[in-house]
Amino acid sequence: MDRLNGPANLLIVSDLDFTMVDHDDPENVALLRFNALWEAYYRHNSLLVHSTGRSPTIYRDLRKQKPLLTPDITIMSVGTEITYGESMVPVPDERWKRYLDHNWNRETVMEETAKFPELTLQSEIEQGPHKVSFHLEKENASKVMQALSKYLEKRGLDVKIIYSFGIALDILPQAAGKGQALEYLLEKLKAGGLRPLNTLVCGDSENDAELFTVPEVYGVLVSNAQEKLVEWYAENVRGNAQIIHATERCADGIMQAIVKFSLGPNVSPRDISDSMFKRKNLSPGHEVVMFYLFYERWRRGEVENSEQYIQMLRSIFHPTGKFVQPSGADQPMHQTIDTLVNLFGDKRGIDFHVWVDRVSFVEVSLGSWLAKFDKWESSGNVSQCCSTKVFMSSKVESPDELTWMHLHQTWSDGSEGKDDMPWII
Repeated sequence: MDRLNGPANLLIVSDLDFTMVDHDDPENVALLRFNALWEAYYRHNSLLVHSTGRSPTIYRDLRKQKPLLTPDITIMSVGTEITYGESMVPVPDERWKRYLDHNWNRETVMEETAKFPELTLQSEIEQGPHKVSFHLEKENASKVMQALSKYLEKRGLDVKIIYSFGIALDILPQAAGKGQALEYLLEKLKAGGLRPLNTLVCGDSENDAELFTVPEVYGVLVSNAQEKLVEWYAENVRGNAQIIHATERCADGIMQAIVKFSLGPNVSPRDISDSMFKRKNLSPGHEVVMFYLFYERWRRGEVENSEQYIQMLRSIFHPTGKFVQPSGADQPMHQTIDTLVNLFGDKRGIDFHVWVDRVSFVEVSLGSWLAKFDKWESSGNVSQCCSTKVFMSSKVESPDELTWMHLHQTWSDGSEGKDDMPWII
């Protein structure tokens, strides 16, 4: 949150599985569309929050499996854990943890749940200090939940029991949950004079319902939302014009809500053909997104292999520009472009995708910018990531266009990329 100088223009709080991430979309088309939209238009002045029922361990697993952007804030374990920061080992909110300790005793919960043979404890990685999770068959859910609630109340505990996906039962402190975690965050931002101008919450299952009850937020149930959440929506918030049930799935539904509520730019760069011919008046962040989108399309053979495109590619980079490769080798930019020109269509028919993450930029002098970002490239089952810095300047002959002067890349921590693996730019 420290990277913003004032209130965020937009705060998006999204569930992951079957909301932001469509597990039925093996090429992650909708997610990559959202990624390009966010990095081009929102990253520099807005905040992204992942709000998931996943524990930290399996959340990290999902981050490795899918092209998810790095969030500013992560709410995990159904609102019982909040962390800040962009690294894979972010900073936990200790105040929130202390708040959840009120009228909560995990040992007592374990004692009482042991009385119900219908409950099967989920794996250890699904458990947390303030979350106890079980599997429970749907036909037994109502009876068990009613009885268990009474047992725990008699033991002096104030808990919340959430049943979702027709199989998963979570027991949390009453003060926990995705909605309460979001309200806590909004109050924290407000106290620092940073309450977002607009907040959009997104979900698909029962454990997301609380998000839609937070005052003054916009909300979207994606079209593929589970039946129980749709029923809850019809009974509780259908009359609220700020909450919609989208007609599009997952990340496409999130972008549909941005349009519906006029929250900002809503056309993903991935939906624009010939985007690199429209480079005037772009921010450095938008410029980066557009270039790497073209790079992906060039190598997939999805654009025309024309002299016009080749000249456009050469015009992006300064004639004396340098590229420091992840291996540390120094190469003239024109040589890199020559290599790229010869690779037209080399990834045709292959599951090949490119995206950028954590795009930031600063004007270091009048008309000169330093952009920083992570550049990801996946080909088949192999993903590589480089931390990237680009120094770019306004063109003398065309001040509303940018020239890339210098590019420096290093392998990111945890990336599968190695110095002996092919890497173009």
